[in-house]
Amino acid sequence: MKKILLVIFISWFANLTAQTQDAWVYFADKPNQSSFISNPLTMLSQRSLDRRLRYNIPIDIMDVPVEATYISQVKNAVGITVKAKSKWLNALHIQGLETDISNLTSLGFVEKIVFADKNLNTASKNKVSQKTFQHKNKLEITTNFNYGNAANQIKMLKGEVLHQNNFTGEGMQIAILDAGFPDVDNFEAFKRMRDNNQILGGYDFVNRSEDFYTGFYHGMAVLSNIAGYVDNEFVGTAPDADFYLFITEDYLNETPLEESLWVEAAEKADSLGVDVLNTSLGYTTFDNAAYDYTYNDMDGKTTFISRGAEIAFSRGMIVVNAAGNEGTNAWHYISAPADAPSVLSIGAVNASGVIANFSSYGPTSDGRVKPDICAQGAGVYIVDQFGNVVTSNGTSFASPVLTGVITCLWQAFPDKSNAEIVQLVKESAHLFLNPTNHMGYGIPNFESVYNTLDTLNYNSELNGIILFPNPVTAKLKFKLPNDMGNFNILVINELAQIILDKNISITEPELDISFLKSGLYLVKILYNNKIETIKILKN
Repeated sequence: MKKILLVIFISWFANLTAQTQDAWVYFADKPNQSSFISNPLTMLSQRSLDRRLRYNIPIDIMDVPVEATYISQVKNAVGITVKAKSKWLNALHIQGLETDISNLTSLGFVEKIVFADKNLNTASKNKVSQKTFQHKNKLEITTNFNYGNAANQIKMLKGEVLHQNNFTGEGMQIAILDAGFPDVDNFEAFKRMRDNNQILGGYDFVNRSEDFYTGFYHGMAVLSNIAGYVDNEFVGTAPDADFYLFITEDYLNETPLEESLWVEAAEKADSLGVDVLNTSLGYTTFDNAAYDYTYNDMDGKTTFISRGAEIAFSRGMIVVNAAGNEGTNAWHYISAPADAPSVLSIGAVNASGVIANFSSYGPTSDGRVKPDICAQGAGVYIVDQFGNVVTSNGTSFASPVLTGVITCLWQAFPDKSNAEIVQLVKESAHLFLNPTNHMGYGIPNFESVYNTLDTLNYNSELNGIILFPNPVTAKLKFKLPNDMGNFNILVINELAQIILDKNISITEPELDISFLKSGLYLVKILYNNKIETIKILKN
């Protein structure tokens, strides 16, 4: 009897002392992918589909939701709590005891399990013995109560040129993924955007709540750099853009779950048709040191959040992220997802364009230039937790300053893809030919980018074929080479469906499309065994 009691006690004590682990369970497939892909509006909004059409981005298996029956079976497994999900990575973020999590491999649809504690992964890669250094003042804001205006932070980037040409972000959508947005619904600095209905929505992923006017004020301050407006005192860099406000950062705790919540929010932003994501967050160390990353992990393809950020870019969005404020610490490198190749990572300079000592260094562990570019992040103007315009410091604010200006640029040239816009901005920076580990390519010049690109012109031309007007309301006209002869026209909608197939005579080169609904279309011109494709916008 004593032996039995001892065994029971040992078993009870082992369970009591066993530690709950974070892990990602990846699934092998998506059984219903064909049904979803053939009905894309069940996954993505019309605005999101329009972006896919505009930039020739296919709808694929990554857009398909995680299989609901798989989620249910994992939720019903002994000892497992599901905390987040990602359709892009076809995975769930779960918590439970190591043994309970490992038991999920018996489910036939589970492809693999990856523990946040890399020591528990049987196939974990060898690490260089480089310890990450704890930095506990996450999202720290140092404020000096010097009032003024925000002219320098936009003029440094020559962003005022875009505003002077009436490109202020109107019609563009920005999602901010951060720690909270308290008093955005109250402060005078956000009254203009409230009155203009520029806040389209939001969500608190941390608490699974519809109330996003809560949390830590860091996100509110970040928003102020883009959309804040105080007459004669402060103007954000894209004051007329529309916004979604997503809370993904748990300010009181630092856990791998925040990475998964970020990816989930980015997926939501994509489904809504958001153009630009701003994140003034970064991850290297956690409350549980067993989860910490090393410099080797800053390769843009290891962390869950960086892999998610890459997919976000592949969906057509521009992803802007603060480089980090670790420049004076033992760990002085950029963090995730600033390490991702396609993420535009932003370092901080002062009002004179000199690098701020706190701004995190590159390169990535695989040798790529990071940060990409810089904006003012030292002595930068923000709206603080009391609603006052003050100066503050951090790449957290350099990132949204840049986000607003790049949004205005994209508004001016919507025919350019996210990759084209990002590359043009990098090439305009003053250190592009000689990047450094601290400043990357340096401070971009948006005036030079604007002047380099042609003024927005909707007349579309390809190999001597011109379609006009574009946008078009009723009749689409064609200007053609004299030797072209008759030709065939296909009009294709956002679902890749042929909705018009017509032969056009060279003597009457026009097409009535007045019956089509508003939106983007592809026009395919078939002639002399050739095919040309031009995008049009139907009013």
